[in-house]
Amino acid sequence: MTKPSILDYTREELSREIKPAFRAKQIYNWVYTKYVDDFDGMVNLPKTMREDLADRFTLCPLKLLTKQVSIDGSIKYLFELHDGHTVEVVLLLMRDAQYHEDGVLKHHPRFTICISSQVGCKVGCAFCLTAKGGFMRDLTPGEIVAQVLAIKKDNAIPSNHRVNLVYMGMGEPLDNFDNVVKSSQVFSELDGLAISPHRQTISTSGLSAKILKLGQRDLGVNLAISLHAVDNDLREQLMPINKAYNIESIIEAVKQFPVNARKRVMFEYLVIKDVNDGLDAAKKLIKLLSGIKAKVNLIYFNPYGGTEFQRPDEKDMIAFQEYLTQRGLLCTIRESKGLDISAACGQLREQNQ
Repeated sequence: MTKPSILDYTREELSREIKPAFRAKQIYNWVYTKYVDDFDGMVNLPKTMREDLADRFTLCPLKLLTKQVSIDGSIKYLFELHDGHTVEVVLLLMRDAQYHEDGVLKHHPRFTICISSQVGCKVGCAFCLTAKGGFMRDLTPGEIVAQVLAIKKDNAIPSNHRVNLVYMGMGEPLDNFDNVVKSSQVFSELDGLAISPHRQTISTSGLSAKILKLGQRDLGVNLAISLHAVDNDLREQLMPINKAYNIESIIEAVKQFPVNARKRVMFEYLVIKDVNDGLDAAKKLIKLLSGIKAKVNLIYFNPYGGTEFQRPDEKDMIAFQEYLTQRGLLCTIRESKGLDISAACGQLREQNQ
């Protein structure tokens, strides 16, 4: 792909590229509000400008290869990039539309979109299928933004209907720091998708130095830490990156991260049967997160073919949760979604290959 994508640009940047500058707002409207994916469709622009835009830029850097729809309403997408690589994106239906007795809409459906930041991943977590395929490259800001745009268009989600975003798909977001930050800024544009930073969550496996750097940027986004273990020995087995960024360094970085008064730092804890599901781990977790405005999200391990790990028992998940909540640590169990489709991260990509 020799030409940049329009989706790579913030409104201000595009207004410097396109003259007169007011045309940038019109282009943003066509792309992010009307979901036009062809410059010829921007009919209020002069024909010569449309031709010039087509010569200088691309619009949609993704092509849909396949998707799987779950009975719970979640949808797993596989998109192809310009170089033939593929990335996964997931649309999660968090709440169905609700109606009054007279049929008038009471509440819109609530969606979360789980987006990818890299093709593959360098982190190499033992439980993650994405890591098995190795790392290929970073995604550009436009390739990240395009994931959300494509899903909103495919599901006819109106431009003014807000969604929540989590950088929790393929890749380590903070390993692609500049492009992830740029995509977050594009998402936030009021003339574009207008997804407020407080609706965006960046999840990291714990790159301490980059957590500090992200905090210094003060974007207003939420932070989620993929913790998964409470001692360094086990975490190094599950997540080799812990050798470079141990638990202590992560906790210290988190303590310096600016947190919105109404928000908390999320600690993702993937629960694996007979590995990290005991109450001894819960006890250590209480001590570890002492003094942090934290929320723990317990996640059932989602098995895939060839893995040695198993899904934990429900009773053990509940016991773990109750131990934390009874001692004042906010804790939820993430509802498993997409169990009837290729829900594990990297699974649909692996099948396609």
